[in-house]
Amino acid sequence: MLGVLLGVVVVSVVIFLSDASALADAFRAFNWWLTPLVIGLILLNYTLRFLKWQYYLRLVGVSGLSRRDSAMIFVSGFTMVMTPGKLGELLKAYLIRTRSGAPLSSTIPVVLIERLTDGIATLLLIGIGVIVFPFGWPLFVGGLIAATILLWVLQRESLIARILRRLERTRLERRVRSLEKLYTSTRFLLAPKPLSIAIGLGTVSWFGECVAFFLILTGLGIDPSWHLLLAATFVFGASAWFGALSLLPGGLGAAEASAAALLLLTIDDPLLTGSVAGAATLLMRFATLWFGVLIGVIALAVVSRWPTTDDIPTDPRAASEQAA
Repeated sequence: MLGVLLGVVVVSVVIFLSDASALADAFRAFNWWLTPLVIGLILLNYTLRFLKWQYYLRLVGVSGLSRRDSAMIFVSGFTMVMTPGKLGELLKAYLIRTRSGAPLSSTIPVVLIERLTDGIATLLLIGIGVIVFPFGWPLFVGGLIAATILLWVLQRESLIARILRRLERTRLERRVRSLEKLYTSTRFLLAPKPLSIAIGLGTVSWFGECVAFFLILTGLGIDPSWHLLLAATFVFGASAWFGALSLLPGGLGAAEASAAALLLLTIDDPLLTGSVAGAATLLMRFATLWFGVLIGVIALAVVSRWPTTDDIPTDPRAASEQAA
């Protein structure tokens, strides 16, 4: 709820900083007939991400969870985008345990690696844009170096083993065994084949939202062109990264500010005024953020009525983990 209130504040600030009458004119001039196409591309993104989610759950051996229940849990996680750094998405791992008894040590890595591969996918989309917009190179190179180092560290089994051995001499001693299981699942998901499939699905799915942003810009009167599609792809990916790096709920404020500024930097069109950029940014965020939060709230309302099996694990691995 605090995230939603912050969203209201951000929208109010955008309206305040823009010419309110010009912003209203931009909304009135928008081609609302494009809305079904925009929503369709957003739903395509969700569908492909759900396929990745299902693929990961199958890899870690989650059983006793129907596809419908898995979809409801996945969509309910959209509400958790409104938590700092999206850490609330770990709720999905908890919901899987209460529904199927699958141990958290297997499902937490699914949530984390899902976020990591989405980040790498959007980084690749930024890389497409920097060919035309060279001022984006620092963000692309910095993100690429960070992702490479993180993947390298996570693949260093001996290094992680030494870290865990040291933790045995701390207050976390009782948690070391669970951390070992968590790392085993993480390393398994980061094997070359699963990693390539996840990044590939992520790149295609997030590009769908870039195309949706492109349609929003054309709906505001900007002439469609390959340059505009590249600009929309670059701006969308870069604003997503700025929002993520801010650790603010939903990237609120950081994503909007960076998107509006980058639009003005990348698109040389007399129709693209500050008010039009503000309108494009708000429409993009309504479609890619608030629409997801809305359907996530509906899914979470359904999931919250499920009977809990948290204390009765049905998966033998979960029972052994509880015993440990």
